[in-house]
Amino acid sequence: MDLTLVVVSALIIVLAGTAFLALTYNRLVTLRNRCENAWAQIDVQLKRRYDLVPNLVATVKGYAAHERETLEQVTAARAAAMDATGVEGRTVAENHLTATLRSLFAVAEAYPDLKANASFLALQSQLVDTEGKIAYARQFFNDAVMTLNMAVQQFPANLIAGAFGFEERTYFEIEASASEPVTVTL
Repeated sequence: MDLTLVVVSALIIVLAGTAFLALTYNRLVTLRNRCENAWAQIDVQLKRRYDLVPNLVATVKGYAAHERETLEQVTAARAAAMDATGVEGRTVAENHLTATLRSLFAVAEAYPDLKANASFLALQSQLVDTEGKIAYARQFFNDAVMTLNMAVQQFPANLIAGAFGFEERTYFEIEASASEPVTVTL
């Protein structure tokens, strides 16, 4: 009878351990996939912004052709952002693109005809809308990353995470200067 009790107890422990392992692994997979989905949502909004930039540059070019350096910087920043890979690379590139777009809007402030142009106003409105969507998607992504990172760090899930190659993710952050208002000097 003692041997039966030991075998049954061992079997219960093995089954409980297996169930815990499976549940923890599946939770980590779910969290990782949630991060991937959230990043895909950011990517959609960034591509939308990339599509707006050439039209915006073309509209400004018609009114402020002598602002060639600013227009070239925006175009180069867009190209760099489109080519960037990984969260860290995209963060740097997107912060640079945001800064150059801010200078483009600062240039536009000096041209009253441009500020009144319907195409420019529509593009500016679409870009502002897209920036809001990017901010929301970034928040959703960073929340998903925080949840995954906590799961990867906490005991005993960290043992399972390490054994199966689950790693912490990097947040998608903007520079503090990118959230400051544009200063226009005439």
